[in-house]
Amino acid sequence: MDGADGLIARKGAILVKWGFEQYRSGFRRITRRSALHFESADWHGVQRDMVERLALYTNVVRRVVEALEDVFGDSRRSPDLWSAMKREYSWLMSGHGDLELAETFFNSVTRKVFTTVGVDAKREFVHFGSDSGLPPPGVVPVRTYPGALSTCSVVHQILDDYAFGIPWSDSEGAAGLVACAVDEALTGAWGDTAFDFVELLEPVFYRNKGAYVVGRVVRGERFLPLVLALVNPDGRVEVDAVLLDEDEVSIVFSFTRSYFHVDVEAPAGIVRFLKSILPRKPVAELYVTLGYNKHGKTELYRDLLRHLERSGDRFETARGEKGMVMVVFTMPGYDVVFKVIRDRFGPTKTVTRSEVKERYQFVFEHDRAGRLVDIQEYEFLEFQRSRFAPDILEELLVECSETVALQGEDVVIRHLYTERRVVPLNLFIREAPEEKVKDAVLDFGRALRDLAATNIFPGDLLVKNFGVTRHGRVVFYDYDELCAVTDCDFRDLPDDADGGGGDGPSFYVGPRDVFPEEFLTFMGFPKPLRTLFAAAHPDLVRPEFWNEMKRRHSAGAVLDVFPYPLRRRLRIPPVQ
Repeated sequence: MDGADGLIARKGAILVKWGFEQYRSGFRRITRRSALHFESADWHGVQRDMVERLALYTNVVRRVVEALEDVFGDSRRSPDLWSAMKREYSWLMSGHGDLELAETFFNSVTRKVFTTVGVDAKREFVHFGSDSGLPPPGVVPVRTYPGALSTCSVVHQILDDYAFGIPWSDSEGAAGLVACAVDEALTGAWGDTAFDFVELLEPVFYRNKGAYVVGRVVRGERFLPLVLALVNPDGRVEVDAVLLDEDEVSIVFSFTRSYFHVDVEAPAGIVRFLKSILPRKPVAELYVTLGYNKHGKTELYRDLLRHLERSGDRFETARGEKGMVMVVFTMPGYDVVFKVIRDRFGPTKTVTRSEVKERYQFVFEHDRAGRLVDIQEYEFLEFQRSRFAPDILEELLVECSETVALQGEDVVIRHLYTERRVVPLNLFIREAPEEKVKDAVLDFGRALRDLAATNIFPGDLLVKNFGVTRHGRVVFYDYDELCAVTDCDFRDLPDDADGGGGDGPSFYVGPRDVFPEEFLTFMGFPKPLRTLFAAAHPDLVRPEFWNEMKRRHSAGAVLDVFPYPLRRRLRIPPVQ
């Protein structure tokens, strides 16, 4: 386009640029409030901001699409116009430190305008052919502490540099405990306490009731993660834990937790830094954990396309029992499952399609406490028919005909969810070593406690609806029966519950009634594991525990759920 047409394209590109800048400024404004919430212990403010920030992207994209319609009318769907707008937008955004986010925002707008099936490289930014999968290099805001200083001196300096608007509870005691933990970890990893330097990301990571200083200890080409977990129990900041193990830090950044609030200008550099201490964590997940879930979706989709290009894997039925609500499929060499809602549900399911989507949205907006698998929602994806095993393709076309269709040699999926793949708990119980199975059963109880602490009741406690991560943590992933603890009525079974003699209960059961005494029956554990669970978690099968949780949530309590093992808590005594 030249002349007047070029000016029209620039006008459209400026509108999209304006929208992106509105999103980024709003995102950072909400994120910056996290420090104030932490210092004032305003945990309800944290929850409100979490929901507001999650909704921000969609709301801004909608405003931009409406503005384009007002300006361009029907011509807003001109492919030539969008091809020119893409070129103008590239020029306008060149040099920005968050360029990858800007390109994803442009794609979101164009896909809303066109309802694009698959991808269209003429009007979208597409990077999957020769990419390494790593984000572009970017400026990394770090503080560096030389190894010439003693470990204790370095920790003292760190606590000074990361001071808050409220005092430390016991900075002297904290420094000593942290230094001892660091020296012990260095000796275990490298044989002595020597290191070249410590690098810490300047921005503090906030989530729920915690704040985290994130970095690494460096010696030559080797890295050791270093994360200080901070809490504010009584108007003073305490170092609650120090984490120096990749697996434990990975759990803090897990795909089963809510997103961090961390104020960064150029997220690519932060993602690369995190990748250095969490090498097994996918780039897509790192973007998501920083709150850039839309760009995380983009990275996941590009990674999927790279995998399809480089492998002969086909989509096949995921392991585990077939669900009555979702058709679930995966690929052998790809650590993600894909879930498509069935046209019709099993006879015991009373939920509707819209209610299922509402519950998945509820999970997206809720504190996941390390026990709910993160979900990403996609629309209008397109794959070659040859990439599907015959049985799963037939099931999708028959059971999900309202969502899945063949167009020539392509399979078009109008709507699906993705989740990280975990081992279904029922399969884990059959296949894993005995000790690991016992650990999982015990952690199943801890998972129910963590969920209850965030006002979540899974609804369906069958073990097939839970999974086990590579870290051995039990998580919940089947959300169609999920509800709030405060929406349930937890009751004792009547004394004559078994006296009716009929097929159903001999007493009235309301739509909100839950009988915890029946949990052991419905979970589906073999008898020895049922006994193990009951001995370790006797309160979970009584209504008193659940009603106390209900009372506390109804009173507005925000309960603690720590994303690290309790043995890592330093338990520094308060200053007298």
